[in-house]
Amino acid sequence: MAITEAEFAAAVDSRSDKPIYHKMHAAHIGIAGLGGLGSNIAAALARSGAGHLTLADFDVIELSNINRQLYTPADIGRKKTEALTEILHGIAPFCEIDAHFVRVTADNCAELFGDCGIIIEAFDKPDQKAMLVNAVMERLPGKHLISGIGMAGFGRANAIRTRRVTDKLTICGDETTDVADGVGLTASRVMICAGHMAARAVEIILDT
Repeated sequence: MAITEAEFAAAVDSRSDKPIYHKMHAAHIGIAGLGGLGSNIAAALARSGAGHLTLADFDVIELSNINRQLYTPADIGRKKTEALTEILHGIAPFCEIDAHFVRVTADNCAELFGDCGIIIEAFDKPDQKAMLVNAVMERLPGKHLISGIGMAGFGRANAIRTRRVTDKLTICGDETTDVADGVGLTASRVMICAGHMAARAVEIILDT
């Protein structure tokens, strides 16, 4: 079914107590890592009317990803950037997407995300998380940064929370559980954390 942007905007606004589409559509958000966190964050933001997403990841989809990431078995072997762009355009055809099949490093993060007002760190590994947080704070100090820390395991959903560390830095997660400790990842907790991170991005956009 073909829809117009006006119809999509009206649908987004119909679920809000005030018009939000114009602000959401003007937003530019960067997402580093397109796994369980990043793919679900991107979908939530696209559904919310985000106008521009910059996506970066260098992985291809594997069977082990399917238990918590937005992809399906039909996507196995595809680049995450390619598959997610296709999925997001199916959800929100008026969202502009810049997808970069590249490893995010301290040296290229400013080039990748310099035009974004909000940068979301959605990596799996602690060293990658620390690298991006430090790089953004050093090289893009005016940007809002949202980082996910601690969403592994089978524990209480309410342990996952949103904490503003500074005016520009927000951490979402339980800040404790780590897959590196031998604790598994499940869709429920990963998606809850992704929801916190997407919700914080929406809050920042609408408060601007």
